[in-house]
Amino acid sequence: MLHSFSAVQLDYIRLWFLVQHSLTSFYKIQQHYPTLQHALTADQYSTWQKLGIHKNHLQRFQEFHRDTGQQQFQHCLKQIESSCDFVLIDCDPAYPQQLRPYTNKPPILFGQGHLQALMQPQIAIVGSRKPSTQGRQVAYDFAYYLSEQGFYINSGLAQGIDEAAHRAALQNHHTIAVMATGLDQTYPSSHQTLRQDIVRHGGTIISEFLPNTPPLQHNFPRRNRIVSALSLGVIVAEAALKSGSLITAQLAAEQGKTIFAIPGHIYSEHHQGCHQLIREGAILIDHPQQVIEDLALATQWQATEAKQSLSSDVELVPTPSPAEIPEHLLPVYRALDWVGQDLDQLSIQLNIDTATLISQLMELELLGFATQQAGHYLRCRMGKLGSE
Repeated sequence: MLHSFSAVQLDYIRLWFLVQHSLTSFYKIQQHYPTLQHALTADQYSTWQKLGIHKNHLQRFQEFHRDTGQQQFQHCLKQIESSCDFVLIDCDPAYPQQLRPYTNKPPILFGQGHLQALMQPQIAIVGSRKPSTQGRQVAYDFAYYLSEQGFYINSGLAQGIDEAAHRAALQNHHTIAVMATGLDQTYPSSHQTLRQDIVRHGGTIISEFLPNTPPLQHNFPRRNRIVSALSLGVIVAEAALKSGSLITAQLAAEQGKTIFAIPGHIYSEHHQGCHQLIREGAILIDHPQQVIEDLALATQWQATEAKQSLSSDVELVPTPSPAEIPEHLLPVYRALDWVGQDLDQLSIQLNIDTATLISQLMELELLGFATQQAGHYLRCRMGKLGSE
């Protein structure tokens, strides 16, 4: 349960409350004002009108500055406090790096569970809500294998393939669910126990939606953009031609993500969506190891015996906690992701000179917390442990 918000977080929540999750209105207002605090004062109504803000948001703006509006907002804050373990805004250091490049990223995330999980390498597994018995088993097997290898399995907490993927990854304490409702409710309601198990066993539940947001149909495709954006790749385990998971695959393609599809019987309606994706360029896979090979990540699953023999004091360890990394290297480590960034990107993002950046990256490499591939720097799940 949350106990307090920062002043900036409160401003984000106020604006998100007023524009009712409208990304267009939120970012239009944010870009116009030097600070959101200024945007939210009562005398800014005419400016909002000139910006072309929707009339519904203008009406809420007026109501917000009356007693009834303030009472509604305070009630919303109390619900956030009671239903969330953390709130992230897009300027927080802990906000997922994977989401930052996208113009339609959620400005705010409400979460339950383990915040650190969001920073881990993730693979999305999506598919039909009414899968075949075989499709459910395949999703479970792939999720179990990949989570056992260190990936966090990301999905939407829906029935069918999502559920199978979450339950499998839960066995290895490596799953993340992105919801299309507020965190004060669970959809479907039958997954309440599953949701609690995810939080209890090292996973995370997140949503961009405020409390009291019901399972509206248009919020599910919107939720899916976060599922794919957080992930290194998206696996479509089983999908019919009109499956909603094809929307996730399309969003993933637009985001530049790798799309994997598991084939099935050519006469099976359950697999026609996957076969269509393969025809359109998705990677056909029939074993989860192929996902790891195609993503070619320099992380713990690629640590060969030859690597280990180079130094007897090298062991595979879980992703380091901030306490394990020297304090002066934490900003650089947090800026790294699992895909890779070049020196110019990192230098601009961190606002430090290249010489200092190279020095700190070399330190992280020597400690086993970063690696370099083709001129790009990315996180590594290996660390050097000195002998006792």
